[in-house]
Amino acid sequence: MSPCNLELPVSDAKPKDICQIRCFNVELVNHVQNTLPSDDTLETAQIVFSALGDRSRLKILYALSHDQELCVCDIATLLEVKVATASHHLRKLRDLKILKYRNDGKLAYYSLRDRRVSDILNYSLRQLVD
Repeated sequence: MSPCNLELPVSDAKPKDICQIRCFNVELVNHVQNTLPSDDTLETAQIVFSALGDRSRLKILYALSHDQELCVCDIATLLEVKVATASHHLRKLRDLKILKYRNDGKLAYYSLRDRRVSDILNYSLRQLVD
């Protein structure tokens, strides 16, 4: 059954800011339903956009977006925060599978796991500037 075939129950109080029928543009709704990305794709997008929802993480991703590899102490300096704070943000991005890291003696280096994150970030920033 199409999601547009059912009428909503009508109560005595009819708010003016909602529709009184289930679906008006059946053709458009069906088209959108048939072209929605997969749940896996939407979940990946949700992860990426949640990572972009914090100014410090945006700065980290921007710094790493130019094929850079930076250590935690350099990122802390960039953000003007304590190493523990920078490490917290980096761990969050690593847990989201956006960053990868490697140890080299006393230093821990981070880099992007997937170049597409950089592409999304840079595209978004360009759109906001234009």
